[in-house]
Amino acid sequence: MRPFTSVVPFLLAIAVPLAAQSHDTERKVALATVHRLFKGMRKGDSSMVRAVFHPQALLATTLTRQGAPTVQVDTLESFLRAVGTPHDEVWDERMRGERVEIDGPLAAVWVEYSFYAGGRFSHCGVNAIQVARSSGGWRIIALTDTRRREGCPDEAGR
Repeated sequence: MRPFTSVVPFLLAIAVPLAAQSHDTERKVALATVHRLFKGMRKGDSSMVRAVFHPQALLATTLTRQGAPTVQVDTLESFLRAVGTPHDEVWDERMRGERVEIDGPLAAVWVEYSFYAGGRFSHCGVNAIQVARSSGGWRIIALTDTRRREGCPDEAGR
């Protein structure tokens, strides 16, 4: 019985760092999916953007209109058309303060952002993004954002 009790702590000492390493790797891969979304937006590349979304992804925006909170739901196809339709300005969504929580094949990414159109500040907010892992890799299954023009870190730079 003595050899077994000395093996258990050894196995635990190996397993815990491996699990942490795997979790960190999954976190980075899930976050890279979100980074590819914003890279595709900057390029105006709807194919690149489509590749990071699950085909039935949900998209919504929460904002205040005329003093009332509003939820605006969009389709993935509508979003892809907007990204892929040629526009003069580069759509540059700059992220900061990324937080990622993972439980198995599900990641929740919470990230503050500032949106610039053609180098000009437009608005800021938060993206709450659900990313799921399947046989096709990590894909965005839901993206909800807030949008505001006041109380933004970039507000002074306008």
